[in-house]
Amino acid sequence: MALKRSSEIVKVGFSITEAGANTFTQTEIDLQLNPLDQEVFVVVAADLDPSAPQNIAGVNTQTAMSISSTSQTGFTNISNSNGIANAVLDIRQDGGSVTGVPFARSSLDSPVAALDYIAIISTSQFFCQIVGTGNTLARNGFGALWGYRARADAATYAALVQSEVLSA
Repeated sequence: MALKRSSEIVKVGFSITEAGANTFTQTEIDLQLNPLDQEVFVVVAADLDPSAPQNIAGVNTQTAMSISSTSQTGFTNISNSNGIANAVLDIRQDGGSVTGVPFARSSLDSPVAALDYIAIISTSQFFCQIVGTGNTLARNGFGALWGYRARADAATYAALVQSEVLSA
């Protein structure tokens, strides 16, 4: 793969709020890549910070947040080829309980080995998704991608764009 780095590492921050409680919501974040120069964004790290689910007596609640290189119709788990990262916060309770047990799961916890990059975004945008379960109020989240701009040769750029678009 022929990529020529054209910038230093930059941080792209974003936020999202559910349209309503327990409603899948997605937002698009524009990277302003230049397709004429066959520019791509090489993601080296991702961080997601979803708000905690509500602690409601006897109710299991959850906040799930994900980012992907293509538009999605639901939460993106790590088995999705366009998924970049996700984070899930849960509170689990027995019926009638007033104190729940919190759990946190994140695709950011692994792998532990050093990687050159975790994703390559070849179109000019990426997408952030959030959805709650069992909450009475809308959940929100914050996130950041760290990466750098690079120029791809024509064959590499065409393959990256085709792979990203066709796997949507």
